[in-house]
Amino acid sequence: MSSIPLEEIRRARERVADAVARTPLLRVDVDAPAEVWLKLECLQPIGSFKLRGALSAVRAASSAELAGGVVTASAGNMAQGVAWAAREAGVRARIIAPETAPRAKLDAVERLGGEVMLVPHEVWWQTMVDGGHPDVDGMFVHPVEDEAVMAGNGTIGLELVEDLSAFDAVVVPWGGGGLTTGIASAVKALRPGVRVVTAEPETAAPLAASFAAGAPTEIDYSVSFVDGAGGRALLPTMWDRAQELVDAAVA
Repeated sequence: MSSIPLEEIRRARERVADAVARTPLLRVDVDAPAEVWLKLECLQPIGSFKLRGALSAVRAASSAELAGGVVTASAGNMAQGVAWAAREAGVRARIIAPETAPRAKLDAVERLGGEVMLVPHEVWWQTMVDGGHPDVDGMFVHPVEDEAVMAGNGTIGLELVEDLSAFDAVVVPWGGGGLTTGIASAVKALRPGVRVVTAEPETAAPLAASFAAGAPTEIDYSVSFVDGAGGRALLPTMWDRAQELVDAAVA
């Protein structure tokens, strides 16, 4: 099964409820024949949704698993989430970040106590493919493929269903697919008729290319100002999840 079970998402909500903001929905005026609502995850303590998944994963871990600290691969937002969760747990946080990561985000990670290791983009990507880095010990919190992370992301979907009486579609940024998987798992379990549409930057849209080709497709990736999303290819496990949960992919 490619979706995250609803009971896992509900358990994740219990784990993080005391620390994660229940963010509001804001209706925006648009020149379109539709109502458009924004889910304001920018109001989380670290400024992004990533705290939900990071905290879900770290709080689900045993003391033995956390003994060597935690590690993640991130351009900045997941890094902040993991550093925040590690600081709360009283353990070391080490972050594998691409050399293109914005300095402002790296500074924020370091203010939270995280230790940053800058690597070429190819090494950073390989760290995510491999689920760790050979020179860095600790429990690896995968920013995309970790099911506890995806369950934490799914708490957004629970809130959407609870706070909006009806909606036809949800548009989710696709970076690696962990946010989409979590939200879509919750929404489709509770409202099966809702469409899930992913949005990617044009310079880094492997899911849209894969949907167009009907199979996982590598693209010519280039860095843009959208520093927190996109890559040259799908992570190995995410194509099956996307095929089950995503109705359309837009670049």
